[in-house]
Amino acid sequence: MPAQTTDPKEYQNIFHWAETQQDGAVPSFALRKNDPYEYQAGFGNHFESEAIPGTIPHGQNSPRCVRFGLYAEQMTSSAFVAPRASNKRSWLYRVRPAVAHEGFTDLPDLEDTESNFLLINPRVHISPTQLAWRPFDVPSEAGVDFISGLKTVAGSGEPTIREGIATHVYLANTNMSQKAFVNSDGDFLIVPQQGSLDIQTEFGPLFVQPGEICVIQRGQRFRVDLPDGPSRGYILEIWGANFDLPELGPLGANGLANARDFLHPKAKYEVRKERWEIVYKLGGKFFKSMQGHSPFDVVAWHGNYVPFKYDLTKFVNVGSISVDHIDPSIFCILTAKSRDPTAPLADFLIFSPRWDVASHTYRPPYYHRNVASELMGLIYGEYGGRSDSFMPGSVSFECGNVPHGVAYEQFKAASENPPPAMQISQGAIAFMFESCRPFTITDYAWKSSKRHEHEPKMWDNLVDNFSSHEKEIEEILSKAAKGLAIENGHGILSGSA
Repeated sequence: MPAQTTDPKEYQNIFHWAETQQDGAVPSFALRKNDPYEYQAGFGNHFESEAIPGTIPHGQNSPRCVRFGLYAEQMTSSAFVAPRASNKRSWLYRVRPAVAHEGFTDLPDLEDTESNFLLINPRVHISPTQLAWRPFDVPSEAGVDFISGLKTVAGSGEPTIREGIATHVYLANTNMSQKAFVNSDGDFLIVPQQGSLDIQTEFGPLFVQPGEICVIQRGQRFRVDLPDGPSRGYILEIWGANFDLPELGPLGANGLANARDFLHPKAKYEVRKERWEIVYKLGGKFFKSMQGHSPFDVVAWHGNYVPFKYDLTKFVNVGSISVDHIDPSIFCILTAKSRDPTAPLADFLIFSPRWDVASHTYRPPYYHRNVASELMGLIYGEYGGRSDSFMPGSVSFECGNVPHGVAYEQFKAASENPPPAMQISQGAIAFMFESCRPFTITDYAWKSSKRHEHEPKMWDNLVDNFSSHEKEIEEILSKAAKGLAIENGHGILSGSA
């Protein structure tokens, strides 16, 4: 493995992961220098891993006796009869099965989390106003781990009806010591923004740094350590679906997030006979069970229902090389299906360094009213088109069909000056959680001192350029009304008889 990095911004400052290969001058490598673990590459594959060679039974999943006296345990995410292409399950061979625990007890609600986003819930709010939040502070009081530091910002639906979405931030300053978490509601897509996460899963460890993401799926146990100290980041939680790669359509076989760049853990077990607390989230409520052994005692496993991570600097941007913008779906890394086959439950998109080269084209984002709800965050760097308050760790929200776009100064400059071919978003990665569903805002976010509104006055000086052409327009309309010939760029148009 390459030498350890001493510059935490080393990968922030590259234009794309390809730069690390130095045009073939160094041996290619798939991992960041300070990642201590090994992984398996691919997306949607059937993987297998064993910490002790020869553990996994072949030709069957559940033999009468598993080697070393291990227990076979199946974990599923789909109905038993789901079509083969969408059937997700894994077999784990472990020291003790997950059923070996002491029963469940209720835990108090986490005050700042929410799971019911229906308007009958008085703790959520809806508004067409474009909202934003300055970076949320990591708590100064000790003892706030990844789970106790969860704060919900917005969402839609409710987990027990098996379709919906929640967006959270996490603000943590301590490791999860002898404590594991299980989300029985849905999948977590975790986006670190400040500080790395050392995540122990039943399938093995994942090391996830700012500029990377990971997905821990429904029902999978994990714990989080903070090797860099206090940490902050974002979470997209989905209910009733799993994340998948978007279809490439006319792009063909390659581009966007390539399947080979997704990394899955290798088996690594521990046998620790000590008290462990397992926290369960179910229907947005929290429960715990105690057990006298580590939940991370899986010696071997195989299957296609496995947590994974992805390095955002490996994303292969595509775009226009002639005129006009391609729709922002070209920035989609992962998508999750809804019950509407034409609209996703959730998309995860990023806006990372890339070239902007379209000719005769208005370069800033065009004025638009999208049907989708959009919640944006910034991992690092500066993102154009947002206010000065949009800093790393911030949140920006726009609900569906609300108009947005740049101020007049940017419109004027982009309209008057032919733009050069240029690199944009250098040293920056912003992301978007997007959904076809309308979001409601939680009490935590609604009442937060970090909340502010996009200032509508920024559009007050969008001048009426059209009226300055009044005389020219009157002449054209007068000729048209009289049936006179009207010149256009290709010759003469005859008026109507």
